Amino acid sequence: MKLIIKLVVGIVVGIIIGLIGIEWLSRLAITFKEVFGEFIGFMIPFIILFFIASGVSKLGNESGKLVGLTVGVAYASTVLAGIIAFFISISVMPYISSEQVIPNEGNGLIGFISFEIEPLMGVMTALIFAFVFGIGMAKLNSEILIKAFDEGKSIVEFIIVKVIIPLLPFYIAGIFTELASEGTVFSTLQVFGIVLIVAIVTHWIWLTVQYVVAGIYNGKNPLYLVKTMLPAYFTALGTMSSAATIPVTLKQAKENKVSENIADFTIPLSATIHLSGSVITIVSCSVAVMSVLDGYSIPSFLEMLPVIAMLGVTMIAAPGVPGGAIMTASGILISMLGFSEAAIGLMIALYMAQDSFGTAANVTGDGAIALIIDKFMSTLKK
Repeated sequence: MKLIIKLVVGIVVGIIIGLIGIEWLSRLAITFKEVFGEFIGFMIPFIILFFIASGVSKLGNESGKLVGLTVGVAYASTVLAGIIAFFISISVMPYISSEQVIPNEGNGLIGFISFEIEPLMGVMTALIFAFVFGIGMAKLNSEILIKAFDEGKSIVEFIIVKVIIPLLPFYIAGIFTELASEGTVFSTLQVFGIVLIVAIVTHWIWLTVQYVVAGIYNGKNPLYLVKTMLPAYFTALGTMSSAATIPVTLKQAKENKVSENIADFTIPLSATIHLSGSVITIVSCSVAVMSVLDGYSIPSFLEMLPVIAMLGVTMIAAPGVPGGAIMTASGILISMLGFSEAAIGLMIALYMAQDSFGTAANVTGDGAIALIIDKFMSTLKK
């Protein structure tokens, strides 16, 4: 929650700097935004490569049937959540955004310096690389490579936790300084404030669907199941991390009568591969950004479906830290939707503003997945 407060302060400070019109101060903030944005772009392929390869390599160490079933249900939940979010967003956006209000690239003040940090590889290259090596390491049990990718993941996570996350408020301040100096900041806040509400309501809609399905399948009251999982929901609101909430999620899943061995396996695994709440937010905010940013138009469902499918894939082993999902997903938004630095900056700001609610939806949904897997596995044994 401290991070959310810092981000809000960043937004307020950025708006104030942009409105008071001190040119050198505004240009300084914009300079930091541009330089830090380049650094984020440089890190995205590494985030995808090391987190996905490391995560996939671990899947081969468990029971194949249980892994496949859990991964399949988690992926289906994530993709369906993204589809629902897309249709809700395109239904709502025309009423709150009748015209494009945000310039794609700043057309006012510019930073003091401008340079490009070229990534070592493209996003899709990193994604394919990660899966090829992740699957290969899992099948061959290559201990040396697994250790190397695990250490690479630790380095990247260290950079996220110690560099990117602490500097995000300054980056957000630079974005809103630029918006304020161009006179578009208040219309932007109005549109995106509504979008965040839409995303959170969509989280609740999808949780309702998940627990109705799990309740019917198990012959249990969905309201009771959801009530039991509320401690996990509120814990995730505070931690903003699926991984940090695992002990509470595990305890509440067992209180819902999920067998111990199934809960002990599915809850930790789902915490890294099931991010339906995060995908709902990413899809909702993407539609909002494309609706109000110059040069973009909302894609059709058939155009958006591959993006949602790829988002579900890139969520595998997304960093268990605040903002990890949007850092991983940024590569897909850049490569498949053509998002610019300005668009990615707005996406990060929007995502981080509600990260706690997305995480809460993720972990609460893990409880529904555990119920479904437990029932299915018990049926197979009969």
